Amino acid sequence: MRVAEFPRDHESVSALLASYLRATETEKAEHGLVAAEAPLPERYGREIADPATALAGRRILIASLDGEDCGVVVVGRSADTAEISRFWTSPDARGRGVGTALLEQALSHAGRPVRLSVWPWRESAIGLYRRYGFQTVPSWDPRPELICLELSGAGAERRG
Repeated sequence: MRVAEFPRDHESVSALLASYLRATETEKAEHGLVAAEAPLPERYGREIADPATALAGRRILIASLDGEDCGVVVVGRSADTAEISRFWTSPDARGRGVGTALLEQALSHAGRPVRLSVWPWRESAIGLYRRYGFQTVPSWDPRPELICLELSGAGAERRG
């Protein structure tokens, strides 16, 4: 686990974000939220092309397994809350503790409260968030179906 440094980590962060964003758009198409042939939104293209600029001011964590970068999470902070976004582990790394390690590291530096959003079909991610105490809150995001979660309090204790 490491904090991304640019330009050294540009290629890894870009590739991980591209995988995450393309998978998300494919899933949204499968659930009828976007057209199957729709290109990636422009802001996503900017994140892939220049993550250092697009995500400036946020902490980007990269997880590696067996010498390969296989996970990413972005943690931002506003005046009153932290936000976790772009949480992704490559399919080959799933089930090996990478996501848990990324979430724990993100939470250890995030402060409270922490919020995030997740699509309802990402059941394993939702289960992970719930084990750490995230609760559903009213949506701050206008996208239909998106679930908004928040973790309050000082702890990030894993439950179960």
